[in-house]
Amino acid sequence: MSALTIYAEKSAENGERFTDFETIETKLKTIGVQFERWIASHILNNEASNDDVLNAYSDSILRLKNQYGFQTADVIKLDSTHPDKVVMRQKFLEEHTHSEFEVRFFVEGCGLFYLHVGEQVFSVLCEKGDLISVPANVTHWFDMGENPHLACIRLFTNPEGWVANFTESDISKIFPTLDELQRELTHD
Repeated sequence: MSALTIYAEKSAENGERFTDFETIETKLKTIGVQFERWIASHILNNEASNDDVLNAYSDSILRLKNQYGFQTADVIKLDSTHPDKVVMRQKFLEEHTHSEFEVRFFVEGCGLFYLHVGEQVFSVLCEKGDLISVPANVTHWFDMGENPHLACIRLFTNPEGWVANFTESDISKIFPTLDELQRELTHD
């Protein structure tokens, strides 16, 4: 289940949670974030290559490339056996910005985006089928969990790919991790 929780900037207490897709989409639109659901043009099996994944979503990818001028699209896959999972997680958990628009589509698995906008923090749990955008220069961080399981299509306007500008803030440490949020949601 996708979920949006909106917190006050300085507190992970008493956040307002939404799980209805249309409400999440509407709330995120107010801060310039695109939230969509995509459906593959054909069924992908577990052995699907990155090219198979890109082909299954080619119409949606082309629409966004035309709309925003994206130059490249790729697929990143991470699971609990990835040798760099700890290092990658720590890098993504640090609050940062990008000089370009960031888009992620979850082909499988899940991840937790935090967007720090003004005096609020928007926590967005994305799952299979969800697309989220992060506007250029919006401070944010991402948690893939202690034992990641995800495959994402990434779209870039910069051919160099993922380039982060870290803020040196420790704000991410006061908000729930992906694993903590998932435990909380199963108890609700």
